[in-house]
Amino acid sequence: MATATATGGTGAMASGRSTNPWLVAVVVALAVFMEVLDTTIANVALRYISGGLAVSSDEASWVVTTYLVSNAIALIASSFIAQRYGRKRFYLVCLAMFTIASVMCGLAWDLPSLLVFRMIQGFAGGGMVPVSQSILTDAFPPAKRGQAFAIFGIAVVVAPVVGPTLGGWLSDNLSWHWCFLINGPVGIFAFLLVYFLVNDSDDQKKKREEMRQRGIRFDIIGFMLVAAFLGSLELMLDRGQIEDWFDSTFIIVTAVICFAALAASIPWLLTAKNPVLDVRLIATRQFGSCMIVMLAIGAILIATTQFVPQVLQENYGYIATWAGLALSPGGLVTMFMMFMAGQLTSRIQPKYLIAVGATMVALSMYDLTRLSPDADFSFFVWSRCILGLGLPLIFIPITAASYDGLRPDQTDQASALINAARNTGGSIGVSIASNVLAHREQWHQSRLVEHINPADPAYHQTMQNLQGFFAERGSSVVDAQNQAMALIGQQVGAQASYLAYIDVFFVLAVISILAVPLALILRNVDTKASGGGMH
Repeated sequence: MATATATGGTGAMASGRSTNPWLVAVVVALAVFMEVLDTTIANVALRYISGGLAVSSDEASWVVTTYLVSNAIALIASSFIAQRYGRKRFYLVCLAMFTIASVMCGLAWDLPSLLVFRMIQGFAGGGMVPVSQSILTDAFPPAKRGQAFAIFGIAVVVAPVVGPTLGGWLSDNLSWHWCFLINGPVGIFAFLLVYFLVNDSDDQKKKREEMRQRGIRFDIIGFMLVAAFLGSLELMLDRGQIEDWFDSTFIIVTAVICFAALAASIPWLLTAKNPVLDVRLIATRQFGSCMIVMLAIGAILIATTQFVPQVLQENYGYIATWAGLALSPGGLVTMFMMFMAGQLTSRIQPKYLIAVGATMVALSMYDLTRLSPDADFSFFVWSRCILGLGLPLIFIPITAASYDGLRPDQTDQASALINAARNTGGSIGVSIASNVLAHREQWHQSRLVEHINPADPAYHQTMQNLQGFFAERGSSVVDAQNQAMALIGQQVGAQASYLAYIDVFFVLAVISILAVPLALILRNVDTKASGGGMH
């Protein structure tokens, strides 16, 4: 597989020299793993960042927001830039910028500098993931792409799981700076490997020359409109709960920009000669359904990755390291299942695998509704393992289904849109979970307080026992009474929190199961020809 073939659009990425495509897949996956890891690695380090930079927790949360927003915006432009200037060149520039920005994040001297470097990191990272998929498409023949995308899938699905574990350990044992500094040596190593092992295919070089001769220009207006829509949508979803939604002028302005940009972008993208995004893809039954399923899976993956460690730290007293370790066995299951899914996709219709995977994800979320104060470490581990069984059955087949029937010149656009759906879905999932948690916790606490009646014999007996307990330890009568009331209030708050998390996981289970009918309406894919890959 020394050169790219014109008929299949495949072959090793090297033109003129032999390159093992599996080596290309590992190299690409390493860089993608590093980029996706940074979507979650900072989550568990926020309180350390807050303390280290002497800022509030709300201000520190902008570290996550700026990355997500800039990452989503960069995804839009990645397709055109990669085609116009070369995938390898664009990929190397993104990888270099990401590595440098990561190191600067670790060396940041205050919050504004950290946010600037984090934004650069997000822009660079946003260009890497979709281009990686295009590189793998050229490196493998159709019959092998399912297995190749299993390696890519490990990076995309396992990295968010490893993020909290690694970030928690680094923050607990070293410092939050190492959550970013660790990307330095990894980025340099990945850069050298990509430089020496990856090259644009002959087809890509020919296409780039045709674009140059035809004078095709970047759709700057379309880009600005879509960037305004996605950027403001990410801001609104990520900051909505913190800013108290539409009671905040900031959220109102952001929402107006979001909907205005959406309304203006649709007619422009439909009529532009070379639009930055082919929105007609979204309107098709096949690709549009795959995008919605990917939105749902992104919501589940990122929301659970954030909220499971959160409940372990807040309600069970786990340190960040152990909270992250609760997710790790599920990550190992996911790695194993990725290769299984790659094999199954070439034998079973993707729509059936997606339906089975979504059902397993829903069962995993429903299992978490058994949450109770005496839940142990194994409870969270087993639930995550069930999730690890289901996610690969969705991720790999959806790649085969979403690219089915597309022209070769549409694959870069499709890759950008699918990855944008995953990122946006993650923000939507976190936003939904945050709102459910906040409102249901208040609701449950109000209902529980209604049952605290001084005239109730059980309440009266409990108060007497607690007052006696504190009085025996030297508290005055008044102090013992106040301490008893405070303890009861604390227990009510803790119980309300458990019940609210149960509601969160139930909502995520509903989102998961809704993906099943969407999967079943997908058309059949020629699995023997595609091998689970792109057409």
